[in-house]
Amino acid sequence: MAACAREGVSALPMFRPVCACALTLLSTAVFAQARQAAQYPIDQNAVIVAAKRLAATAYGSRPANLPAGLENLRADQYRDIHFVDSAAIWSHEALQFRLGLLAAGFYFQSPVSISLVENGVSQELNTEPGMFEIGPSAPASLARIALPLSGFSVRTRLDSPKIWQEFLRFQGASYFRALAKQQTFGLSARGLAVNIAEPMGEEFPAFTQFWIEKPAPKSASLVINALLDSPSVTGAFHFVVQPGIETTMDVDAMLFARTPIRALGVAPLTSMFLYDASNRMRRDDYRAEVHNSDGLQITSSGGEPIWRPLANPAKLQISAFTTDPPRGFGLMQRAHMPEDFQDLDAQYERRPSAWIEPKSDWGAGAVELVEIPTARETNDNITAFWRPAGTLTPGRPWRFAYRITWMGQGKPQKGLARVVATRSGASPEGNRRMFMVDFSGTGDKVADLRLDIGASTGKIGNLSITPYPAIKGFRVGFDLTPRDAEVVELRLRVLQHDKPVSETWLYRWTPS
Repeated sequence: MAACAREGVSALPMFRPVCACALTLLSTAVFAQARQAAQYPIDQNAVIVAAKRLAATAYGSRPANLPAGLENLRADQYRDIHFVDSAAIWSHEALQFRLGLLAAGFYFQSPVSISLVENGVSQELNTEPGMFEIGPSAPASLARIALPLSGFSVRTRLDSPKIWQEFLRFQGASYFRALAKQQTFGLSARGLAVNIAEPMGEEFPAFTQFWIEKPAPKSASLVINALLDSPSVTGAFHFVVQPGIETTMDVDAMLFARTPIRALGVAPLTSMFLYDASNRMRRDDYRAEVHNSDGLQITSSGGEPIWRPLANPAKLQISAFTTDPPRGFGLMQRAHMPEDFQDLDAQYERRPSAWIEPKSDWGAGAVELVEIPTARETNDNITAFWRPAGTLTPGRPWRFAYRITWMGQGKPQKGLARVVATRSGASPEGNRRMFMVDFSGTGDKVADLRLDIGASTGKIGNLSITPYPAIKGFRVGFDLTPRDAEVVELRLRVLQHDKPVSETWLYRWTPS
């Protein structure tokens, strides 16, 4: 299984304000001449009905059929295709959002249908020659044709009342990404994952149609419906998005299987992890760390907070956590200072975390973490999702709901220290691994603290707890003698008497 080369897309510029569909609102003559699509009523239930009907038919592959000049675009050529700055949808109305459209091409070979919904009536967006600016590196012939669409972006006045900033983008299969105040784009979410890390190969369900509801003038949220399709499953997705200091997305989905699906990934998150202070021995790089996310955080159904640092392993790793639906899980970016990375261009310290909270009964299953080896920071090599224990079968639709919160470091659990750094290195004689785990948030008093620590194999020794006033916490140190083990699972908590005063730190050591 190869790492998904999606992170390279983040190097593309944020999409400019775009021309749109309620085309009669646009002042430029070329937009006024654009084709008007048929109108029809639409709502969430209608999309569910459409998904159910689609599942009863054979899957039809969606050939790209891209116009000449779009099918083999380089990244620099794709960057040179954008809408004119003054033509964003709703830009001439007193609304909180402006909508932009994204051209097909480059990685995005499958066109999608995008419609606007007003008063329950849908109208599909159609493009015309002249809606896109074609820069000098892109084929000039593209200026003379109607370009198909690959997705859309949404702007709001997030960081400044004077600047319309992109905070949301749907583009590519079922991928979407968002950010909160004072952040830059980083990890992505997906509508659904199928057969991740399975021998038969992963299937990528795709959003093929979107219906975007026109918000009320003072509405702080945006409603989006989407139809998902793939060889194995169809789905109707309903999103309610509200940007802010934390950006929330409430997701309500109904799935219809075409074929039985055993390996289903619900609420999947996808990120990039190259290295940090615990595993940079293979890296010759001026930067201290390189990652969009540095850990998987879980709050179990019983309330136990868990922190699992991410890894870039030498071999594919798959880990499972919990057996009941958690209170929440997410891929988090806890490193949040520029000096953590020393990368003034990428600004990884501003990348968002994403936290998933189930809003319905997901049934038995497990949070799964897939870590794929990669040598490049342009690859998304980390995926986390909920894997139901059962099988999704034809004729038995499944409805589920959850909330995604795009945030900073996440909120610490009251009264519990949280892991802020994990460091590892070889002992002087080379037969042991030395670990230092820094905890912050409960002060640096250590007199009554003790360690609850264990390893699946090998030997733990040289335990210590040292005050660390600079982080208002303490540092836990220990050594691992793995002997000839290929994998060692480590677990650590800090207790005061018999009461936990830290989250649970989990770590998988391998000899790589």
